Amino acid sequence: MAIRGPRLEFAVGAFLILALASLLVLAFASTNRQFGFGGGSYELTARFANLGQLRLQAPVKIGGVVIGRVEKVELDPVRFDSIVTLAIDDRYQDLPGDTSAAILTSGLLGESYIGLQPGGDPEPLRPGDEIVYTQPAIDLIQLVGKYMFGGAGGAGTPPSSGEEPSPTEATP
Repeated sequence: MAIRGPRLEFAVGAFLILALASLLVLAFASTNRQFGFGGGSYELTARFANLGQLRLQAPVKIGGVVIGRVEKVELDPVRFDSIVTLAIDDRYQDLPGDTSAAILTSGLLGESYIGLQPGGDPEPLRPGDEIVYTQPAIDLIQLVGKYMFGGAGGAGTPPSSGEEPSPTEATP
């Protein structure tokens, strides 16, 4: 039987502390949290009618490059819109005033994020400003339902009586 020495106990303790620290780093990385490294950020807000699966700490991207995070999500009690507060990295302070925001999805069933599309306005957005041009999240279940059951003028809806059918709708 081996005798437990102080070196063995120290090595086991150090290994356990290292394993717990790496699990903590992995947990923070997998939930899109940051440790506070890097520069500061400023806030912008945007209103959306539908957030879909957008979550706190979701990325804010321009052209696929992460420039910020979703900081806060609230409901406007008067207009019943979702107000999303974005924390944008200070390096990107010159976003044009007519920048548009859309809730997009990475892949078919991937993570939701906010995609910004800069406009051409020479006046930049200031900290605390609201992004006016927004596009809500697209609900794939509703789209599939409309397509399958012919809602909203889909393939299953007959043409109205006052219109001529288009050449693609006419049957031979």
